[in-house]
Amino acid sequence: MEKYYCKSLCFLILMLIVTRMGEGQLIENFYSSSCPNVEGIVRQVVLTKINQTFVTVPATLRLFFHDCFVEGCDASVVIASPNNDAEKDAPDNLSLAGDGFDTVVKAKQAVEAQCPGIVSCADILAIAARDVVFLAGGPAYNMELGRRDGLISQASRVAGNLPEPTFNLIQLNTIFAKNNLSQIDMIALSGAHTLGFSHCTRFANRLYSFSLSNPVDPTLNPTYAQQLMQECPQNVDPQIAINMDPVTPQTFDNVYYQNLVGGKGLFSSDQVLFTDPASQPTVMDFAQNSGDFSGAFITAMTKLGRVGVKIGNQGEIRMDCAAFNS
Repeated sequence: MEKYYCKSLCFLILMLIVTRMGEGQLIENFYSSSCPNVEGIVRQVVLTKINQTFVTVPATLRLFFHDCFVEGCDASVVIASPNNDAEKDAPDNLSLAGDGFDTVVKAKQAVEAQCPGIVSCADILAIAARDVVFLAGGPAYNMELGRRDGLISQASRVAGNLPEPTFNLIQLNTIFAKNNLSQIDMIALSGAHTLGFSHCTRFANRLYSFSLSNPVDPTLNPTYAQQLMQECPQNVDPQIAINMDPVTPQTFDNVYYQNLVGGKGLFSSDQVLFTDPASQPTVMDFAQNSGDFSGAFITAMTKLGRVGVKIGNQGEIRMDCAAFNS
């Protein structure tokens, strides 16, 4: 009887493992045998790029987010099309800084020199996104790997899959929930806005045409609103951009949430996290406790990295991150 029970239990455990593997499971140290130095190679490229320009940090982190929310984390956003109809050519992706793409391409070249045909562009982007956070002062964490590169990259598939700067809390929660990310995950990932910049046109409505009775968004700190108006006057050059975080724009920290408490969220979709009673407690917690934010951010980034992944025989391992193999 005991032998029968053991065999049955062991069989069930084995089937569970097989089933879970078939669901698209990623693992740490995926390349421990096939390319053991991959993370060190990628980090060195990332560090070199950051030393050339800090824009590498927010550009790479944003690239990872935009990639995962469309077609899953499969480096489809890196594909370049001669017809300008790839994912990166969609209106919502035109503001992605070139340094993010350059980081992935150069890291891939460095990895290929040591481990040809082994490591996917999707994994390289995931590692690079993790590294820029750490190198900007954020938390360190292990990255799950094993993604393969996607075979589809179409601009037409982007619309409606990325959050807009005017979204309210319900809209934010809805679009994140499509990717199995909770409200806390969403608020933690929004903390990436402690880095990077935005073009004035993305938030000009909050300064000049918010509503008939209030041209300036009343949730904006008045002093901050005046500062924004000076930096982004009406009819400003659309190429002009300003820091998302006016206090510590080159440090990954929890100051973003402190800014929200003070009415200094650049986008409506930032400030609503504090003004909406349903999300305000989490913002207050993250503003007061950097450890809570760091832990939530690691959890959210790990979950984000699992979105729509291709494994096993799905997709491919691209030789060139900007082009399909055939």
